Parts: sequence; C-alpha cells; structure tokens
Amino acid sequence: MKITLGPVLYYWPAETLHRFYEEAATWPVDVVYLGETVCSKRRSFRFEDWMAVARRLADAGKEVVLSTLALLEAESELKTLRRICGNGEFLVEANDMAAVQLLSSAGQPFVAGPTANLYNPRALEVLARRGLKRWVPPVELDRETIAAVVAEQPEGVETELFAWGRMPLAFSARCYTARAYDLPKDDCQYRCLDHPDGFTLRTQEGEAFLAVNGIQTQSALTCNLLPEVEAARGIGVGLLRVSPQAHHTGRIVEAFRRALEGDGAADLEKLMPVGGCSGYWRGKAGMA
Repeated sequence: MKITLGPVLYYWPAETLHRFYEEAATWPVDVVYLGETVCSKRRSFRFEDWMAVARRLADAGKEVVLSTLALLEAESELKTLRRICGNGEFLVEANDMAAVQLLSSAGQPFVAGPTANLYNPRALEVLARRGLKRWVPPVELDRETIAAVVAEQPEGVETELFAWGRMPLAFSARCYTARAYDLPKDDCQYRCLDHPDGFTLRTQEGEAFLAVNGIQTQSALTCNLLPEVEAARGIGVGLLRVSPQAHHTGRIVEAFRRALEGDGAADLEKLMPVGGCSGYWRGKAGMA
C-alpha cells in the first residue's frame, strides 16, 4: 500500500506552505496532492508556485498530483482549471465534473477526488472509459460498501481511502467564516488565515460538532483509520490518504508508514485538534 498526502484544505501563508512541502519531501509518503480545492480567493500560491513545488517534490521521488477546486462559480476559476488540466507534466485530481469533462475530452488520465461523488461500480466503469486511474470514495461510505465497489471496479483503477483528517462534508456558495465575523464574502479580509485548522463549532452542551473552513464544512473530529490499515488492505484499498493539518503531519505520516510495515497502530489522539472518529467506516454515525 502507498501513503498519500492530500491537498492542504486550509488557508496557510506562502511561507508556511513552502516550509510544509520542504518537510514533506523528506517524509515517507509516496504521492503528494497539491493545489487549492476550497476557495479561489486563497492566493498564497499562484499556479506557477504550485508547479515549482510540484517539480521539487518530483525531484525528491514523489508522485505529484495537482488537485482542482470542488466548487466553481466564476469564469476566472474555470480559466485556472483549464491551466491545471492542461499542465502537461502531472496527473490531475478532478474534484468536480467540470474537471472530469476537461480531462476526459483531452484524453488525459485523472484521479477522481472525494468530492467527485462516485458511489458505485457503474460510475467507475463509465469514468474508466474516459481516463479514470484512481478514485477516492466519499468520506461517508462504509467499509462494506467500499469493499463491494472495489470488488467490481474496472481493471487498472486504484482505490485511495481518506484515512486521516477532518472530513470535508459540504460546500456552499456562502462563506461561513466570513459570516462568523459579520463580513460579506467579497470582503472577507481573508479571515481563514486566522484558523489554520478551521474553527470548531460546538453544541450548546459544549460538544465539538463541526469545523468551519471558509465555504467548506468539515467534521470537528478527525477521521482516524490508522487502526484499520489491515482491514483496508484486505478489501483492496491501495492507497491511504493523510489530510494535512497545521501541526504534527509528519509524525502522523510516519505512524501510518510504521503501521503498514507491521509495527502496529500508534495512539495519535494527542495529535488531533479535538478528537478522533471512525464512524462512517464502521457503518455508524460519522462522529462515532
């Protein structure tokens, strides 16, 4: 099995991103996903900056995949999408059907990200004829459902499991972070920079419920499938995705590598922003 480093879902300053990927080049990850998937107003890196980082990571022996936005609303975003899909050097993760259309029309192979919403073998079969090489199941799918899909997926298509991180649950045209500060979306003052792991919403009883990340709603709890590595391997999962967080990502990656090598699952509870969960994987409520 391979370990992948998902795209950074949060708004980090350019210096932080540079430092993060310099460190990532030394981590035991096989695949690194790069790019902005949440909000086009997050411009710490331009397209050329992402490409420069991609080339450095490729020189360090990593497979690099460029990720696209999950929700496109403007022609400027489509223009950026076209540049990513036509980059000519790296595989692309399509996070919506606009990207799938561009890539398949150009005869380019692609990865279908978790927000491409693929739920059954028939969908994989249709996209495999159009260039699908790998898919990431939506985070709410349970082990049995994923196993059933993998058992019938087209030959040559890989399955990558979202195995660590706050889970992306929903997107909206409205910006939750801006609204929390009583700001309009068009004048958000880039408040997401103040929340490098998103900010946690709690119930009236004080229980962590959701995390707000701009236009994206996430789980407050961190999906932790480290103890399920062998179960995932057993159903045919080929790659495990670690979604970056502001701190300790390198330690988390190393824990997954040790687990893959048979050293057992480490207790990573202290490395999570709030706490852990694995309910969806077990067919239960996501927070379980």
